[in-house]
Amino acid sequence: MIEAIKSLDTRLFLWLNSLHQPWLDQPMYLMTTEKFWIPAYLLMLWMVYKAHGWRIMLWSILGVAVVITLGDRISVELFKNVFQRYRPPHNLDIGHLVHTVNDYRGGQFGFVSSHATNSLAIATFIYLLLRRAFAKWAWWVFAWAGLFTYTRIYLGVHYPADVVCGGLLGVAIGAGVYWGFKRWVPGVELGPHTKS
Repeated sequence: MIEAIKSLDTRLFLWLNSLHQPWLDQPMYLMTTEKFWIPAYLLMLWMVYKAHGWRIMLWSILGVAVVITLGDRISVELFKNVFQRYRPPHNLDIGHLVHTVNDYRGGQFGFVSSHATNSLAIATFIYLLLRRAFAKWAWWVFAWAGLFTYTRIYLGVHYPADVVCGGLLGVAIGAGVYWGFKRWVPGVELGPHTKS
């Protein structure tokens, strides 16, 4: 059963990775870096400020730091180092078929994707902070996370299962940190700070 899933995952990866376009290679390479998304992070902070005010916004920076720390450590220590699944470019069976950009191949092991874990953890945490004040717009954080994680498949460094499982782990981490956040930081559930 596991081998059948891995085989399906590999075939899906090779198909998605084969859809690359020369004009899209460099934009995707840029979009996989955290620095590229600084404007998106600043927009998230501004939205938290508008929803809750300065105090909650400053606390949310600590919340995001906790989310990233947990995402990094759990995705590496409990998944990558345990499962030791080779990334596609390091897989001797398919490595020659993988389209990479700028010879970027990532580390040796890829299950689960830390990019997916961290981005979905941040998106979940921020969405839960914004969902009352920005009911129609808060969803964009998931669109950001989806594009950010898809770059990993496009660049050939993760299988779809790496990204999906990493994303599910990230959602759990983001929701867990939010639960602790609203428990320890008063005022989070009040919605927009103008109503507090």
